[in-house]
Amino acid sequence: MIGRTHVSVHGPKADRYASREDFRKVFDEDSNGLYQLSFLLTGGPEKAEQCFVGGSEDCARGTPVFREWAHSRAKRAIIRHAIKELKPRPTLSNSSLSATVFFDADKLSRSRDGHFEIGAILGLEDFERFVFIMSVLERYSDHDCALLLDCSVQQFRQARTCAFRHIENSPGVPLWPVSF
Repeated sequence: MIGRTHVSVHGPKADRYASREDFRKVFDEDSNGLYQLSFLLTGGPEKAEQCFVGGSEDCARGTPVFREWAHSRAKRAIIRHAIKELKPRPTLSNSSLSATVFFDADKLSRSRDGHFEIGAILGLEDFERFVFIMSVLERYSDHDCALLLDCSVQQFRQARTCAFRHIENSPGVPLWPVSF
C-alpha cells in the first residue's frame, strides 16, 4: 500500500520553502480574494467556507513549495476542494458544440469595461463555471484545467465556449477586472 509521506526540509534550503506561517499569512492577507474564488466556484457561502478552510488546512500540512508559490498553492488548494465538493462534470448539451468556436475575449472584456458580471458567472452550470473561473479568471492552461476537472481538452473547450456565450448575454453586477 502506498501512503502519503510528509517531507521535512531542514537547513539553509528550508528558508526557500513556504512554512505554515507563510500560508497562514497568505490566507490572512488575501482572505477576501481567496474567499471570493471559493464562493464563485461553489456558488454559495456554506460550501465556499468549507473550501476556504479546507484549502488552508491542506496548505498547512501539504508538500513543501517555494515561498514565492505559496499564493498559487493556496488558490489551487481551494480549487481542488471545490472540485472535490461539487464534482463538476460536462453535460451532454455541451457535446454537440464545436470546440473550434472561439470568442474574442478582448471584445467581451471591453464590452463590460474590463469586468465580468457576478450574476452571469454564478448563473453558469457548475462545470462551465469551473472552466470559466479556472481558465479565464485564474489563467490556468487548457491542459491543466482538463486534468484537474478530469475531462478531455475538447470537453473543456466546449464548456468554455458555452460559458462565454452565456456571460456575453447576461446582465449583472460587475465583479472582476480582467485584462487580456
